[in-house]
Amino acid sequence: MRRIVWAVGALLAAGGIVAAQEPPAAHTRQAPLIGTAPEAEVVALANGAVAIEHDRSPAATLAQHRALEQALAGLRPQRPGTVDAYVVAVALDSDPVFAREAREAGRVLTRRYGADGRSVTLAGRDGRGGPALAMGSPQAVQTVLARVAELMDRREDVLILYLTAHGAPLGIVYNDSDQGYGVMSPTALWTTLSMLGIERRMVLLSACFAGVFVPMLANDTSAVVTAASAERTSFGCRADNDWTFFGDALINHALRKPQSFARAAAEAQATIAGWERQGKLEPSQPQVAIGAGAARWLAVLETPPVAGGAPVGRPATDALAE
Repeated sequence: MRRIVWAVGALLAAGGIVAAQEPPAAHTRQAPLIGTAPEAEVVALANGAVAIEHDRSPAATLAQHRALEQALAGLRPQRPGTVDAYVVAVALDSDPVFAREAREAGRVLTRRYGADGRSVTLAGRDGRGGPALAMGSPQAVQTVLARVAELMDRREDVLILYLTAHGAPLGIVYNDSDQGYGVMSPTALWTTLSMLGIERRMVLLSACFAGVFVPMLANDTSAVVTAASAERTSFGCRADNDWTFFGDALINHALRKPQSFARAAAEAQATIAGWERQGKLEPSQPQVAIGAGAARWLAVLETPPVAGGAPVGRPATDALAE
């Protein structure tokens, strides 16, 4: 079961992968506000995508700014008359499993939707010696989406957003080692997308309780798939894993196949349900909502569906045998 941090604490109180080459980030401190903040304050902070940052050196802060600037500088503008996909894959937690998942999700989605030069991955250290990237945070997500909105033609192009982290009933949790904490609520993500005018979007959320996002994000022009319902946890997020159940089923398997997005989402639901039965786990109940308008732009974007290579990494279900 996923470890739930910061938000839920405050609310309760009110394979192609090689051996590790770097130590994983550690969560050793109690997150701010746990046991002290009233519920209304936590909700307000999450709805504003507020993050608490502390104990970063000036040099580390500058390095993060430069990494994000470099990622944004590489984005190409859209092509008039072509439905271009812009892929944004983000690990909002520094546990390496999320970095590994976000990095490979970015690669698979970029290949599947022809988004070379139009994709950004934000993720911490992956524990495998992968290249340094800007870390995912609520503010970094907003910044990247703002740049995407500038470059895309919002009448014909599509945003594909993949977020992976621990989750809470309030939203998806941001936790960068012991230095960054926050929660991105459905209101915060909906507000960002609405302010930027990004209506044609695929939102894939790999987190416990991620179904809480569906009521606000699902509409005619959106495709939304979540790892769990609003009341359930999801599985596979141990720091030393290569995948969560959701990422392995949807990204590592279903979306690598030359099948429609709707079929891939249904396959992932069935695969996860089978793994959970195998492990005698409470069903996570992944949610799928594909609007009629989204089905139309998906038909154009996926003609024909593109295969995404063979699965990589250790299966998320390896932990069931331990």
